[in-house]
Amino acid sequence: MKHATPRPQRQRTRTGTGLKGAGLLGMATVMAGMAAGCGTQPAWAQDAPSVHPPLTPTRDVQVDYNVQPDGVDTPKTVRTWFAYNGGLMRIDSPQGMGETILNRMSRQVTIIINPQKVYSQLDARYGIRNPFLLDLSMTFVRKGTSTVAGIACTQWDVTTDQGNATACVTDDGVVLQEIGVDGDGLKGRLEATKVVYAPIPDSMFQPPEGYRKIDPPPPPGTPAAKAPKGG
Repeated sequence: MKHATPRPQRQRTRTGTGLKGAGLLGMATVMAGMAAGCGTQPAWAQDAPSVHPPLTPTRDVQVDYNVQPDGVDTPKTVRTWFAYNGGLMRIDSPQGMGETILNRMSRQVTIIINPQKVYSQLDARYGIRNPFLLDLSMTFVRKGTSTVAGIACTQWDVTTDQGNATACVTDDGVVLQEIGVDGDGLKGRLEATKVVYAPIPDSMFQPPEGYRKIDPPPPPGTPAAKAPKGG
């Protein structure tokens, strides 16, 4: 299908690493994590090292991941959707409690909470941290090839300021597996269990019809607003 707007040619927004997906296990953590991530600085394409894997999916794709932070016995299933060369991404939380939509073109994060049928939107003017994409600030070393979820991928050693990880990335930019420490120092693993390449309608990246918009929660550490004086 053809999307309503052109696909971005340059990636200007810095993203986090895959294991940050551990923060998706609770909606409150998602809200706080995405809001806090808006303060990161953008990474420009010309700063890329000479050798690195594709940093975003080049085709519309749906990926189901098992996400398992270190010390957690059972992995959680998280479904993700990518469109516009990674410019749009949707993350469905376990058990259908809600969704997080990241629009890297408008630099906006939408948090949807299904039980209350509400959503809020955050202005991520300084960048968006993305839990399932790689980052230009990382250092990559190609190691070999593998197969995950029945799809071929290239293994990379990934080094950040916080530690090391290995990632298996397809030639069209889908992270199929990541094990180790991410850019925030979180340790764990994620692994794709299902990958579906197909056009994704723009409606998948919008709040459901009939949901009520609410103010986003304040960033972590922000003093609570004073209650209005009574009449």
